[in-house]
Amino acid sequence: MSHHVLIVDDEPNIVISLEFLLKREGFTVTVARDGEEGLAAIRAARPDLVILDVMMPKLDGYAVLQAVRGDPQLAATRILMLTAKGREAEQKKGLLLGADAYMPKPFSTHDLIANVRRLLIADAATAPTGN
Repeated sequence: MSHHVLIVDDEPNIVISLEFLLKREGFTVTVARDGEEGLAAIRAARPDLVILDVMMPKLDGYAVLQAVRGDPQLAATRILMLTAKGREAEQKKGLLLGADAYMPKPFSTHDLIANVRRLLIADAATAPTGN
């Protein structure tokens, strides 16, 4: 079964490259182009992982992250923040709000895929076994 990754980013060039890269790695990928659309997609599709930008129209990534972590039905959703806001204070804020990982743009595709796989493996390790 392919893992579902939701990309929430308003920058078309980033979305195109992320979508290509993740599909090439065998993931099912969907895209939301702003924070409101992203939050709705998280609620509707329950992706295995969300790659979330910070600076977006309507709702920024921090607000989306807070909404997800504040909803008991969504709180376990894995979230990788991928953003141009790479200063230490911004990374700390994202992690304190509950991001599972934080990567600054520009990013290494190798590091991104490694982080995605690490988060999905961690998610599989904590999933109930049904026993």
